[in-house]
Amino acid sequence: MADLNDYFRVGVITSPHGVHGEVNVFPTTDDVSRFDDLNTVLMTRPDGAGEGRVLHVRSVKYFKNMVILGFDEIKTMNETELLRKYELYVSREDAVPLEEGEYFIADLIGMKVVSDEGLDLGELYDVLQTGANDVYVTRSEGYGEVLIPAIPQCIQDIDMDQRVIRVHLLPGLLEG
Repeated sequence: MADLNDYFRVGVITSPHGVHGEVNVFPTTDDVSRFDDLNTVLMTRPDGAGEGRVLHVRSVKYFKNMVILGFDEIKTMNETELLRKYELYVSREDAVPLEEGEYFIADLIGMKVVSDEGLDLGELYDVLQTGANDVYVTRSEGYGEVLIPAIPQCIQDIDMDQRVIRVHLLPGLLEG
């Protein structure tokens, strides 16, 4: 299977849509309009087993919070019945270009996090997307789990070359 570190998940198939092989997809991307320019996706099983399957996008529609996709390789509702919970990925090359100061979450995971006071807060192991702002989640032996809002007052520097995030901890962010 392709190395999924080189891919970004853009959606999860939730159910068939109609009788012509289209599927309802719950988008997992910040920019839902990105589906408009999508030509191919890599579809993987929900358990991650087996090889991924490259699908060519035939049609894109939107309904409420869902994206309705049709693929050249899938023509009937019977074919889509077995695809519930399958995940859809795009390659790094097909990802939406980032603005200055933006990063792919996959690239941040595993980075060392240190405070401006020299505290080693461990590694970034998750990013919570809250709507207002992202929250970086670190874990270390000394401080346990620390939640750091990804706001300019807290995130001082992200050094992708050194794989270090420098943060300022606002009062109350570090428990005992």
